[in-house]
Amino acid sequence: MKSFRRIFSLFIVLSFSFIAVAQEEDKSLLTIDRLFNNFEFSGERFSQARWIDEGKYYTTLEISKDAPGGRDIVKYETETGSKEIMVSAKLLIPEGKEKPLPINNYIWSSDRKQLLIFTNTAKVWRYNTRGDYWILNLETNELKKLGGDAKPSTLMFAKFSPDDKKVAYVREHNIYVEELSTDKITQLTFDGSETIINGTFDWVYEEELDCRDGFRWSPDSKHIAYWQLDASGIGVFYMINDTDSIYSKVIPVQYPKVGMTNSACKVGVVNAEGGETKWMNVPGDPRNNYIARMDWHDNSKEIWIQQLNRKQNELKIMLCDIKTGGSKTIHTEKDDAWIDVNDYMKWLNKGKEFLWLGESNGWRHIYLISYDGLQKKLLTPDNFDVIDIQKIDEENGWIYFRSSPENATQRYLFRVSLSGKGKVKRITPSGLPGTHNYQISDGANFAFHTYSTANTPPVIDLVELPSHKSVRSLVENKTLSGKVNELKKSPVEFFQVDIGEAALDCWMMKPVNFDSTKKYPVLFTLYGEPAAQTVIDGWGSTDYLWNVMLTQQGYIVMSVDNRGTPAPRGRKFRKSIYEKIGVLNSGDQAKAAEAILKKFSFVDEKRVGVWGWSGGGSMTLNLMFRYPKIYKTGMAVAPVGNEKLYDNIYQERYMGLLPENDSVYVQGSPVTYAHQLEGNLLIVHGTGDDNVHYQNTEVVVNELIKHNKHFTMMAYPNRTHGIYEGENTTRHLFTLLTKYLDDNLPAGGR
Repeated sequence: MKSFRRIFSLFIVLSFSFIAVAQEEDKSLLTIDRLFNNFEFSGERFSQARWIDEGKYYTTLEISKDAPGGRDIVKYETETGSKEIMVSAKLLIPEGKEKPLPINNYIWSSDRKQLLIFTNTAKVWRYNTRGDYWILNLETNELKKLGGDAKPSTLMFAKFSPDDKKVAYVREHNIYVEELSTDKITQLTFDGSETIINGTFDWVYEEELDCRDGFRWSPDSKHIAYWQLDASGIGVFYMINDTDSIYSKVIPVQYPKVGMTNSACKVGVVNAEGGETKWMNVPGDPRNNYIARMDWHDNSKEIWIQQLNRKQNELKIMLCDIKTGGSKTIHTEKDDAWIDVNDYMKWLNKGKEFLWLGESNGWRHIYLISYDGLQKKLLTPDNFDVIDIQKIDEENGWIYFRSSPENATQRYLFRVSLSGKGKVKRITPSGLPGTHNYQISDGANFAFHTYSTANTPPVIDLVELPSHKSVRSLVENKTLSGKVNELKKSPVEFFQVDIGEAALDCWMMKPVNFDSTKKYPVLFTLYGEPAAQTVIDGWGSTDYLWNVMLTQQGYIVMSVDNRGTPAPRGRKFRKSIYEKIGVLNSGDQAKAAEAILKKFSFVDEKRVGVWGWSGGGSMTLNLMFRYPKIYKTGMAVAPVGNEKLYDNIYQERYMGLLPENDSVYVQGSPVTYAHQLEGNLLIVHGTGDDNVHYQNTEVVVNELIKHNKHFTMMAYPNRTHGIYEGENTTRHLFTLLTKYLDDNLPAGGR
């Protein structure tokens, strides 16, 4: 009997081994392991390209043949493609070391005789913005580390002065200047601490206003303007690390929740040689107004700021005199909902006017506004949204921007004259639907053009402008494209569904071997808030491949962009969600699902699932709780359970202020409707999430328990909002999601 068992066991092992080998050989089918365990579907890289000499040349990082483990900076002639090693990795080997410095970023001096290398980086919230800086003198090949006796990985945002004689940086919340010829270090601020933050920002400014680098050199290299935040009095949220030692550790995060106290923000100017800071006299309570943007006017005598009120429905552009500190408002934008911070403000015509991107007429348009604010010229008058400005070619009188007037899921390059005369012209050739990204050279003669669709991986070519003629291919991604083409899959199909108030953009991926006479389960993947679109005709990378895997198992996968997502469809579409997050967006999604069930007979109304992350996790909870007759299974990852528990800048921007809008927050929060759950629900959250605190899941869990609602949850210890830290985490998470679908939303046509 024992011998039989051994023989039978051996047979089983050999059988499963054969099956495993057969599966490995079947390159047409996807598995979790193929997606997350071996980088099989990684694409080619075009690493950190920099234009130089008005586009005559560009540089990239390439693996060094002479210095193992390092990367050379290679210079290419744009027109011919001829190349030479501009900076060998051998030059980046510090004295006494054997390997070159890893290059996380590199910055040229304006004369390109010196090079800053950012290395040994450390994470600050979302991004690695702390590290070490080294400077390489390209005339002497001398390599030296900046910062003097600074601790490792403590310098931030180092940059050359415009005259290339100095480098300034932030070190532990203070600003320093280092003279390159003498190595003399001058400390400019002395009060930096955990609560006094000079030259960089607190958590909420970084997360919601995209503010990280908090100082600017004056054009004449004589002064530095900088932000200072006083974070004293900010509420501290405590996260608990239970796994790294015998006793738990408390991790404090200064985090202003809805209605709570903000950091006090001000802007000052200090001489680069040292001395007292001159603070700008900006009207308004510094704890209830935001200085969202700041930089120098061309004359080095003034700085400009963008000030947002706390409600974020009024933005003022002010000019501040650096000698007196006096300020004057030269332009004001107001909106009944909210105003987006403007990243494209730029002074032109020797500082006599500035470029502005606003939507006061219902569309996001480019304007030229005079120095005194009295004259305002519209440059893009038609009924379409400017998505972003790609390049300002002041010398030749053009602005290059992206837009998509006829299809909000796509992105194309256009240009218009700075004079306001002539028509808007499309630069991206017709016949190339999809998403087009550009990195345009100074002089706007050339661009790195990245093109993809929802069905095809990105390719990069070098193009001439404005002809868009391709000079040569830079990244073809043949290996990745070949692997994708081997897969059994259905194409991503784009369509619209009419919900009455609007026609919403959607995409759908049908199951492999689709049979229109059968009914299939559908999984909606969504986000649904003002921070992101999901219905984009561009390469989705791993998200797309996971969807392919689900279609191979017999699922329909769909996505819908409700009103309130940042689609280029006009102000009304985007801002109709004001004071209605959780209400309008979930209503739109539910109406879209009902319309889709009527439109497509092959969608099984008894097997409707939904999932999302962050705002998409909140949306999943709202749909499962508010519309239990439609959605049978939901997977919510890192959701906001109660809108009052999220940060104030984001939530107040879209929902208004407390206490007057208290009912709005209650109506928009998933926890309010948790008692209505009927279907299968999985909630996933990282306990170390500094963005959407694990607390949000706990309040929802408590409400579900209170009403005897059964659900499944998974907590990932110490993982942040992305739930990726730690060995095997991403693979484990997507295995969990896939299995939950398999168990609760059975796949296949019926």
